[in-house]
Amino acid sequence: MLFSKILLAYDGSKASNQALERAIELAKVTPGSSLHVVHAFDFPRFFIGEALAPLPASVNKEYYDLAVKTTEEVKGRLEAEGLNAHVELLQGSPAEVILNYAKENGADVIVIGSRGLGGIREFVLGSVSHNVVQSARIPVLVVK
Repeated sequence: MLFSKILLAYDGSKASNQALERAIELAKVTPGSSLHVVHAFDFPRFFIGEALAPLPASVNKEYYDLAVKTTEEVKGRLEAEGLNAHVELLQGSPAEVILNYAKENGADVIVIGSRGLGGIREFVLGSVSHNVVQSARIPVLVVK
């Protein structure tokens, strides 16, 4: 099965890096294919009861700076592979951002790592990858 528009969801985790390798392989075996990489991040939220507590701007800046660094790292890796990929940094709920990007850009397949950087909420299959698999209207390759 060959895909012409490959969407990689990337967060810098170990599984995400393995997904990157698979996406590169897919792009290389399909002449004329395009690889789109999305790093979706969201600012942390801290709830006290039902109220949303504001976080210091420095915390949000650290999250943003890490997201930019992650995006730059994946750009460098793709350039080293000789691939002309489109890399985007998007803010929002990761599963939602990935699914919207896939729909808006006509992706043929989504490549995603099985577990990301989400922490304790992710047990067997990460919550983001689980949501993407459940909601996607196109094939999803989950890489372990």
